[in-house]
Amino acid sequence: MNDFLFTVYPYLCGAVFLMGSLARFDRDQYTWKSDSSQLLRRGQLRWGSNLFHVGILFLFFGHLFGLMTPHWVYEPFISAPHKQMLAVISGGIAGSACFIGITLLLHRRLFDPRIRLTSHRTDLAILFILWIQLCLGLLTLPFSFAQRADAHEMLILAAYLQGMATFRPDSAALLATVAWPFKVHMVLGMTIFLLFPFSRLVHVWSGFGSVAYLFRPYQIVRSRRLNLPDPHNPPQRAR
Repeated sequence: MNDFLFTVYPYLCGAVFLMGSLARFDRDQYTWKSDSSQLLRRGQLRWGSNLFHVGILFLFFGHLFGLMTPHWVYEPFISAPHKQMLAVISGGIAGSACFIGITLLLHRRLFDPRIRLTSHRTDLAILFILWIQLCLGLLTLPFSFAQRADAHEMLILAAYLQGMATFRPDSAALLATVAWPFKVHMVLGMTIFLLFPFSRLVHVWSGFGSVAYLFRPYQIVRSRRLNLPDPHNPPQRAR
């Protein structure tokens, strides 16, 4: 089971994530969106959505660069224990903000009858899965804080993820001594990528794709003069 979950399952989820997103964009572009319920309980949506999106973006890029950056790159500037303490503090703040935001969004969809009627079952399921994932992520903070002296597990997790990214699946053996909250957190994270193409989460691609607009060349628009009749000087009819 350990070999399957941490050797086969990551590549399976990654393949479905990429190919499924491409297939949905090619076949069902009209479903490539996040249904809006902004007209209903706008105040709670504003607080919940802003807290959730700011927190989740910080956590995503923090995990991406924090775990995928080789140790020798940041070692001259910051030690592994200090890096782990920085991750615990910043991740705890961002995770708490994200948790409050998604709790507000989940409460809004579950307990407002009008929004509940306009919500798809997949919307509620994805919100609930993300809520559990945030709970697991916050649960790992005490384990990380307890090992702040040597940052042992952080280095193991980074070595595993970097090994999987460079197609060295034998690195799954490194996870034998990792605490269970980290393992469950990782498996559920992979499952979110597996469900990604079949849910409203695909609108994340559009968010990242909009960055390309910053680098688009200016559109050249030339005016075209039309030979329209002058209303004050109408043309004369030929006799």
